[in-house]
Amino acid sequence: MRAALPVSQLPPGRTGPSRDHGGRHDARNYHALPALCRLLLVEGRSERTIKSYQYVLEGFSRFLGDRPLVEATAEDILAYQVDVAARGLSDSCVRVATYALRGFFYKILRRDDWNHARLPKPRKPYRLPEILSQEEVLAIIEAAPSPKYAAAFMLCYGAGLRTEEVIHLEPRHIDSDRMVIRIERGKGDKDRLVLLPKLLLLVLRECWKKYRPQKYLIEGKRPGQPIAATSIQRAFRAACKKAGILKPVTPRSFRHAFATHLVESGTRLQVVQALLGHQSLNTTTIYVRLAKNWLGEVKSPLDTLKPQPPAH
Repeated sequence: MRAALPVSQLPPGRTGPSRDHGGRHDARNYHALPALCRLLLVEGRSERTIKSYQYVLEGFSRFLGDRPLVEATAEDILAYQVDVAARGLSDSCVRVATYALRGFFYKILRRDDWNHARLPKPRKPYRLPEILSQEEVLAIIEAAPSPKYAAAFMLCYGAGLRTEEVIHLEPRHIDSDRMVIRIERGKGDKDRLVLLPKLLLLVLRECWKKYRPQKYLIEGKRPGQPIAATSIQRAFRAACKKAGILKPVTPRSFRHAFATHLVESGTRLQVVQALLGHQSLNTTTIYVRLAKNWLGEVKSPLDTLKPQPPAH
């Protein structure tokens, strides 16, 4: 399937391809969709968010068929939400569809004939992430297919970085004097400083000597281009298999382990929040629940029972 064009390369009056319905749709909709993309650019939304909204709007346009978007009703949006869910897509996809359509009708079409805020969205399920032990983290790093992947794994665990942050790192972001890493335009378009462990610095220096990257700290096969996130994911799966890790984990599990292990070692929650780049402390409190410290302080009432010895 052909990849979507970057937003900056979209011709006027057209958006990227849709992954939804392949039927007919009103040609007038092509002139309405780029308006939302331009608005999102002005608002500073990420390329990923803009592409997601593109797909939703084109999918909804195809769902309407010959009818233009300006004639859509709240019932049409509800029907589209049901259709998205019926095709087995995740609750997250339904939520993105809700936000995209709400923004489009409210900000672009200026529709005021129904209450956009009342569009239902699926309840976000509460799931505790799987946490790797320090022994499991070490086993995965040691099983990395090559030094560059070991460095990527160590950045995720040692500095608590997201995969997208790892692949966009440049050598200039490494401050070995202050022992910090500068993350520029992270999630939410925010900059922050994170830890630079001594071991990680040594590994990064060895990688630089071995691979001599042209621009990015960790590059793929093409010089001057960042390594793909999918490459890190494949390497992670291979390392887990080699290390015998059976837990359902992903590269993001390194970030969860980083935060959980910090909380278990007594690091203040506000410090963990700053290192992770969370806007709200409520997001960070999940790692208090994941830390094993408080569980060790609790004694199950089962252990207080005094069963009678079996009669002979």
